[in-house]
Amino acid sequence: MNTNLSSLEPKALWKNFELLTRIPRPSKKEAKVIEFMKKWGEDHGLETIVDEIGNVIIKKPATPGMEDRKGVILQGHLDMVPQKNSDKDHDFEKDPIEAYIDGEWVTANGTTLGADNGMGVAAAMAVLEDDTLVHGPIEALFTIDEETGMTGAINLKPGLLDGDILLNMDSEDEGELYIGCAGGIDTNVVYHFTKEQVPEGTKAYHIHVKGLKGGHSGLDINLGRGNANIILGKLLKEAAEKYGVRIAEVEAGSLRNAIPREATATVVVPEGNEDAFKNFVKEFESKEQEALKEADPGLKISLETADMPSFVIDEKTQKGFLEGVVNCPNGVLAWDKNLPGVVETSSNLAIIKTAGDTIEIACLTRSGVDAERDNWAHKIADNFKANGAETSHAGGYPGWKPNVNSEILETMKEVYNNKFGKIPEVKVIHAGLECGILGATYTNWDMISFGPTIRFPHSPDEKVNIATVQKFWDFLLETLKHIPKK
Repeated sequence: MNTNLSSLEPKALWKNFELLTRIPRPSKKEAKVIEFMKKWGEDHGLETIVDEIGNVIIKKPATPGMEDRKGVILQGHLDMVPQKNSDKDHDFEKDPIEAYIDGEWVTANGTTLGADNGMGVAAAMAVLEDDTLVHGPIEALFTIDEETGMTGAINLKPGLLDGDILLNMDSEDEGELYIGCAGGIDTNVVYHFTKEQVPEGTKAYHIHVKGLKGGHSGLDINLGRGNANIILGKLLKEAAEKYGVRIAEVEAGSLRNAIPREATATVVVPEGNEDAFKNFVKEFESKEQEALKEADPGLKISLETADMPSFVIDEKTQKGFLEGVVNCPNGVLAWDKNLPGVVETSSNLAIIKTAGDTIEIACLTRSGVDAERDNWAHKIADNFKANGAETSHAGGYPGWKPNVNSEILETMKEVYNNKFGKIPEVKVIHAGLECGILGATYTNWDMISFGPTIRFPHSPDEKVNIATVQKFWDFLLETLKHIPKK
C-alpha cells in the first residue's frame, strides 16, 4: 500500500492534504484542525483570524504589480464526513486517515478520505505559502461544520472579509464550473412508545441490512441506490403483518447527508413462525437484490440469533412507525424543468435510532427552489404526523441562485479554454454548497465553485483522481493571474 502522498504532483497541495489527513476533523469536532490552521497561518507570518464560531481567516497581500486586482476569497470547509465500514476499527476523533495511492486515485483504508473538502483547504494553503505565485489580494476562508449544519457559513459576520470574488473549492468534477446549488432543510421525527413485556414463546433475532454503496445524499441521489432504512422498514412492515414480528430496537443510518448503507433491527418472532420468517427474509433479500442489481448490487440481508431484549415497542407505535417509514417520500422527488437530467428536489431518509422510549428519525430535503424544499419537507412531516409522530424542522438554508452574467465566470471560462483547449461546463449542483449562505451575508461577492474529480464522497469508497488534482491546481493558479481589475 503506497501511502507516500507527498510524492504526487503538485507537491505543495498534496503535502498539505497529507497534513490534514493526520488531524481529526469530523463535523462538530473541529477544535484540533482550527488550532492547527491558526498556528499554520501565524507560523507563515500571515494575518490570521479565528472568529467567534471557529471559522479561520488567513490573509495574504497582493504580489507586486497585482495590487489593482479585485480581492479573491479562496474558500473551503475544515470538517469532513466520518463514515467507515462496519469492520473497520477507527476513531475519527483520534485516529489519522489512512490515505493511500490506488492506481490513478487516492483513497482511504476503510473510511472516508476527507478529500471533501481537504482538497480545497490544501489548495488554499499551497497558495498562501508560496511567494513565487502571481495574484492579487488573497483571503482564505476556512469554515466549520459544513457537512452537518453549515454552522460556520451561517454565523460568518459581515465586515471580516474585503474581497469581491469567492472561489469555493468544494465541487467534485474537474472541468465543470458551478454557479448555483440546492438549499436544504432537516425534518426531525419522534415516536414516543410504551415499553411492553416481550411476548412469551418468542425467539430474538438481529436483522442486518448491509453491502449498499451509500454515498452523498445530493450528488448521488439520482443513481437509484438502495436506502438501507427504507429497505429495513419494508421488511419489518411485511414481517409484522405476516408473522407477528415485534420490534425492540432499530439502529439505521448515521448522517443526514449520507445515503444510509447499513441498518440493524432487534426483533422477536413467535416460535411457530420462525421457519416461515426465515424463508421470508431470504425471499425478500432476493427480491430487493433483483430490484437493485444494476444500481446497488452488493445488498445483503442477514439474520442472526440474539439475546432476548428486555422489552418490545407497543404495537400501535410500531405500526405507525413502519407506515411512516415505508410511505416517506425518498430519493428524487422532482427533476429540473429547465436543465435536463438535473435533480431539482430530493429527500433522504437518513437516520433511524431507538433512544430510551423514543424512536428518532432524521430526513434531509434538498431543492434548487426554496418553496419546493419547504413544500416537500412539510409533506414528509405530514406523513409521519398522520402515523402518530411528533415532527419539527431545523437547519434550513437557502439555495444559490445562478448568475449567468458573472464576470468571474466569463474570466474562468476563457482561462480554462486557453489553458486546456475547451470551454468548461457550467452547471448547477444538487448539493448544499456554502455559497448561497455566504452570498446572503456578502452580497457583493461574485461566486464560482470548482474542484478536482472526487467520487463517492460521504462514503468509505471516497476517492480523488490524481490527474485532475494537477489540472485543478493549474487552473486555479492561472485564474489568479487573470483576476479582473477593480
